[in-house]
Amino acid sequence: MTDAGGFRVGDVLSVACPFTPARVEQALTWGHVSVRWPWWDIDAGSDFVHWNGIVALGVNSGGRVAPEVEAELFRTDPPPEQLKAGDFCRVGVPPTVVHVTAVDHHDPSMETGWLPRPHRTVSVLRRGLSYREFPDGSHLDGTGYTLHPGDGIPFTFELLMRPYAALRPGDEVADAAGRAWRFEGPWDWTAFDGAPSGAGPEWPLVLLTRAGTPCSDGDAEAVAASTAIASHQETVRQWMSLTEASPTP
Repeated sequence: MTDAGGFRVGDVLSVACPFTPARVEQALTWGHVSVRWPWWDIDAGSDFVHWNGIVALGVNSGGRVAPEVEAELFRTDPPPEQLKAGDFCRVGVPPTVVHVTAVDHHDPSMETGWLPRPHRTVSVLRRGLSYREFPDGSHLDGTGYTLHPGDGIPFTFELLMRPYAALRPGDEVADAAGRAWRFEGPWDWTAFDGAPSGAGPEWPLVLLTRAGTPCSDGDAEAVAASTAIASHQETVRQWMSLTEASPTP
């Protein structure tokens, strides 16, 4: 899955980026080291954002860590504390387990100040971090670190887990307890009876509609097979074991 284009909220991924030579523009200061970014070009046609070609990377140097530093994926080699302005280093992302908290598409592409202009934003949190650990008032607001697949950075992505892979947002299902549900994501279930969701849908599930129309036999069989054993709560536990995090509502 170098970039299958099908990111979904709840996906558990291993993300990596090859370490690439870069020049240090500013040594470690206030929890950040600034480098001349090796992948993007300055967007001279941008009317609103003027980027200087430099990216500040968050560095965990001990003590209290700001949310944006804690969420940072990129690392330098050698480590930031060994670098000074003018040095050359390598910057990249070692294989890192993350979970997807948000996926946004941009049409037209987002004007960021660099080229290529991103047409998609995927927000992720590293293993061990949950949305609850970020203050509501912070600019991250629990979504985590933003990636722009296809923006020139050679990310690779390995899909480790996709909860409810056989379902699509908008699907309507009936569960083993006779309740009807609408699925909008692995942690976003709405029961049509208006009662609290409780422990979630009871497996196995029967697919009723897809995209507002009756489902095909093949789609129905895939959903039934994928929920024939285990349970919603077991899926949550497996996801939490991989991410060491709490599901993002």
